[in-house]
Amino acid sequence: MSWRLWLPFLVFFAFLGLAAYQLTQPRDDVVKSAMIGEALPYFDLPPAVSEQPGVASADFSDGRPRLLNIWASWCLPCIAEAPQLEQLKEQGAEIVGIAIRDKPEDVARFLSQHGNPYARIGRDDLSEVQLGIGSSGVPETFVVDGSGRITYQHVGDIRPEQVPILLGELRKAER
Repeated sequence: MSWRLWLPFLVFFAFLGLAAYQLTQPRDDVVKSAMIGEALPYFDLPPAVSEQPGVASADFSDGRPRLLNIWASWCLPCIAEAPQLEQLKEQGAEIVGIAIRDKPEDVARFLSQHGNPYARIGRDDLSEVQLGIGSSGVPETFVVDGSGRITYQHVGDIRPEQVPILLGELRKAER
């Protein structure tokens, strides 16, 4: 019998062995952002709704840390995190929002249905700011210290058990 007959089987079993090995390795759920420790890039966004001011990078340089929440009215996980954002606001967190690729009327409808925890909301029609700060999707929340430097990034919707973590990161950013 020729070795060529066994070659496909050997390749197949080598593939199975590699796949089994990869499945036994621990998952790394931590996103390592290149922007942690970096200053926010310059931006000046118009208001997403007429009732609130827009957002500029200069707003983050007054000595007070804030949460910067990247979200959209069309985002289902953004609806899921709305109660947690309200809870963060009630516990003293100042939250600034950036609405991604959204229409003012859709933003207003979202806020009236799910609450408005934001001190300011900017409109990022082309996702330029979103991509500039290292966000790849919505929702994402950043802790920004009082000098405008990103100190923490939370990817995905905020779950109830993550509220204390974000509050702790916000407190750390005060120092």
